Amino acid sequence: MPTEVQAYLDCRPGKTIVDCTVGGGGHSRDILQRIIPGGMLIGIDQDRDALRNAERMLAPWSENLRLLHGNFSRISDLLEGVGVHAVDGILADLGISLYHIEGSGRGFSFSRDEPLDMRMNLETSRTAGELVNTLSAEALARIFREYGEERWSGRIARAIVAARKSGPVRSSLALADIVRKAAPAPRRRPGERRRIHPATRVFMALRIAVNRELESISAFMDQAPGLLRSGGRLCVLTFHSLEDRIVKHRMKSLEKGCTCPPGLPVCACGGRATMRVLTRKACRPTAAEIDRNPMARSAILRVAEKG
Repeated sequence: MPTEVQAYLDCRPGKTIVDCTVGGGGHSRDILQRIIPGGMLIGIDQDRDALRNAERMLAPWSENLRLLHGNFSRISDLLEGVGVHAVDGILADLGISLYHIEGSGRGFSFSRDEPLDMRMNLETSRTAGELVNTLSAEALARIFREYGEERWSGRIARAIVAARKSGPVRSSLALADIVRKAAPAPRRRPGERRRIHPATRVFMALRIAVNRELESISAFMDQAPGLLRSGGRLCVLTFHSLEDRIVKHRMKSLEKGCTCPPGLPVCACGGRATMRVLTRKACRPTAAEIDRNPMARSAILRVAEKG
C-alpha cells in the first residue's frame, strides 16, 4: 500500500522519518524521494542482508540516509544511539519481504526445499528446525494454535512428532509435506474461493515463534509514540489478525488516555490522550493493488497522529 502509506506519513522536504523494517527498501525509496532536500530517513532492520541490499538500492540518497542494524522492538535505544530523540514519522511494515520468501534460503516458503531456519536475524540462535524437532506435540500444537490460528493444530503436531521418529525434519518442503498429509483433504464447492495451502498457517506460526514477532510488536508500540514530535504520525502495516489486534488496541488506548474501569464517575488514573487515530476503519488495499501484488491481500494499515 505505498500510495496510502505516503499519504498518511505526510512526507515533505526536511522531515525525519523512521522506516523500522527496511526489508526490500521500497517504502524507504518512496520516502526519501519526498523528504529531500534536508530530510533524513533512518532505516532499521534486524537482517544484515536486508540492510546491505538497502544500502545498494538507496545509494543515490546516501547523504539523507542512516541505516541501523537491530530489531524495531529496541527503537528507542537504536535512535538514542545515533543521537535522535524525536522524529516526524514512523513506519513499521510487518509483512515478510519477497526477499525472505524467494531469496534468503531460510525456509520461509513451503514451496521451496530449504533448511528449516526462518530467522530474520541470523545472529539469534533458535531456528524453526529446532522447534520442529525438539518440542513435544503439545508445545507444537500450542504454537500452531496461538500464532497460526490453525484449526487442526493437534493433528498436525502429532504427525510431525511421528514423522521425526524416522529422522529429523530438515527442510521446508519436508515439513510442508507432513502438514499436507496430516490436514483434512480440502473440499471445494463450485464457485468457492481457492483455499490456502494447508501449511500456510503452520509456517506463519513457526516464523512468529522463532522471531518473537508479537513480543516485538508490543514493545515497539510501547515506545514509538514517545519518539514522535507533535503532529508526527505512526503508520503500521499488519498482515494477520494477531498483529493487527495489538496495534489496534494500543492505538485506541493512546487515543483514550484514561485507563479507569468503565462506570467510574470521574477519572482516577490521570491518563491523558496522546494520539489521535486517523484510520477509523482499517485501511485496506484496493482490488487493483491486490491484482498487481497478491501478497497485499491481507494488509491492514492503521495510522495515529501525535497530539
